[in-house]
Amino acid sequence: MAGGAGTRLWPLSRKARPKQLLRLFGGKSLLRGAFERLAALLDPSEIYVITGAKYLPLVARELPELPTENLFGEPQGRDTANAVALAASILHQRDPDSVMGIFTADHVITPTSRFTEAVDRSFKTAAENPSALITMGITVRSPETAFGYVKRGEKIAERVYAVEEFTEKPDPVRAQLYAAAGNYFWNSGMFAWKTSAILDELKINLPVSHEGVSEIAAHWDTPQREDKLHEIYPKLQKISIDFAVMERARKVLVVEMDCDWADVGSWTQLNTVLKTDAHGNITVADRVLNLGSSGITVISEDAEHLIATVGLEDLVIVHSDDATLVCKKRDAQSLKELIAKIKDAYDDRYL
Repeated sequence: MAGGAGTRLWPLSRKARPKQLLRLFGGKSLLRGAFERLAALLDPSEIYVITGAKYLPLVARELPELPTENLFGEPQGRDTANAVALAASILHQRDPDSVMGIFTADHVITPTSRFTEAVDRSFKTAAENPSALITMGITVRSPETAFGYVKRGEKIAERVYAVEEFTEKPDPVRAQLYAAAGNYFWNSGMFAWKTSAILDELKINLPVSHEGVSEIAAHWDTPQREDKLHEIYPKLQKISIDFAVMERARKVLVVEMDCDWADVGSWTQLNTVLKTDAHGNITVADRVLNLGSSGITVISEDAEHLIATVGLEDLVIVHSDDATLVCKKRDAQSLKELIAKIKDAYDDRYL
């Protein structure tokens, strides 16, 4: 899934170039990194991307290995439940016995070997449990409040457990309890299942979407595809796969993924995936000079533009061609509110 706009990574992430295409990580985009992790296990012909229709040319350039028929375009974002439903319906049309995995393009995961081991185990578990939905749970490293949690129950097989409950992002006290308990995983948003299993659950828990995407999938390889997409898809209820299905499904299993994992959703989360200098500064730019500054993050794609700081602490500075963001790290979560004000003042010029 590579459809999010990533407003919390403004001003580099824009409507015309979403965050999954930003080259912030060793010169690679998040989308490219996601593809290369899966390509260590799967042939490119087995890897599919669902994204906004307007991003299809960008995705095709970023992943030239993928066949054109493996790129699915949404006319409008309707959250993850409908992205999953549409992809599952198309794949089920092509192979009714297929097993599919769901991964997002905004994760940084290392090492790849542990990732592929857990994915392979998830695929096999889905094949052996054809009515079950499989979620991949990240081994808890610390009491994080930014992630949802999965509570594991009975052990089914090696690193495979029944799911007892899903828990939303906790407060600090509950996060400490979950981390200490030893029977919780971070909710990664990565899944595996038979296409028939997820479609059965969608039919029960999100019937209007199930009916709609089934109609679209039936016309996917016909001249009526675009008409059906634009007629049906934008009207579907906007809801996440977690709320719509995972928390209501009849049988859910969790496979442990013992990896270093970061869901890169904001500038302040870069410290989990990028190295800091001796003063705690993160730099993704060619020309930066810091004098007495500590704990700051400086981002720029302009190779000739110099950013110089003096005596700053705990700030985020992001420079783009036409906009610059400066904020305290603790206020970085307010970017959505800021973007709303920018839209009021300048329409879509800077978005």
